[in-house]
Amino acid sequence: MSIINWFEDKRKLGGFIGNFLEEASKNSNERDKDKRVVLTNQKGLWARCDNCGNMLYMKFLKQNKSVCEECGYHLSMSSTERIELLVDRDTWFPMDEDMVAKDVLGFFDEESYGNRINISQEETGLTDAIQTGIGRLNGTPIALGVMDFKFMGGSMGSVVGEKITRLIEYAAQESLPLIIICASGGARMQEGTLSLMQMAKISSVLQTYQVKKRLPHISILTYPTTGGVTASFGMLGDIIIAEPKAYIAFAGKRVIEQTLRQKIPDGFQTAEALFDNGLLDLIVPRNLLKGVLSEISELYSLAPYKNK
Repeated sequence: MSIINWFEDKRKLGGFIGNFLEEASKNSNERDKDKRVVLTNQKGLWARCDNCGNMLYMKFLKQNKSVCEECGYHLSMSSTERIELLVDRDTWFPMDEDMVAKDVLGFFDEESYGNRINISQEETGLTDAIQTGIGRLNGTPIALGVMDFKFMGGSMGSVVGEKITRLIEYAAQESLPLIIICASGGARMQEGTLSLMQMAKISSVLQTYQVKKRLPHISILTYPTTGGVTASFGMLGDIIIAEPKAYIAFAGKRVIEQTLRQKIPDGFQTAEALFDNGLLDLIVPRNLLKGVLSEISELYSLAPYKNK
């Protein structure tokens, strides 16, 4: 065989292989496309675990309180789902539902602050990033605030701060135990100082509630609890409870590493790490939370110091 014939055979073989690979790639893309179509058609029926990647059937996931049946990871819940988890049926009475944020600064980045609020309201059905109200927990009256991360990352603006403040004042007036479930990225930057001042306002009214009125504040930290919420009422509970693997921090891991120029160990800002360092009282799985809160409330009702 001449060298010219050898190159000609290689060219033909290469063309055959190339066509084969092209056809295989085309078939693979078609299969992926079909798979995407199936997943699109089943949107709302399945969810993927953020921890193990397992596909979870939504009906069973809701029955399991949004906890992965494979690895036990606690997936996010809406504020309404959390209220249904803790409050006795037909005993929930919401407060300040008509309170809406205003764009005082005329803030604009990729889009206006007003548009972001409208989009979040349409997606969640809420007016802002928290629901507050009165209900019963295994028969015990409580004041409950539940933050919703799906509304602008659960960020704390003027409305969130005012609703929490009014809830605490009402709980003090009616001598009710206070439970606040935190799920937030921190202060809402679109409101500037008006957002930051909510930290001091809430902390101040909590001082009156806890010290002068001798009433219990139970703080529940979920994934994630960060920024100004962690730096204020999130860590001011008489009892601080976290869900397993909850991310709890003030500054994020990347910010800390860039500031200190040091590598932060994995798990540094998880609930388990904070518990080991004495910053939490309990880590409670979601399916046990209502029972634990009920026992704490009953224990408080028998505490002798509250009548002094």
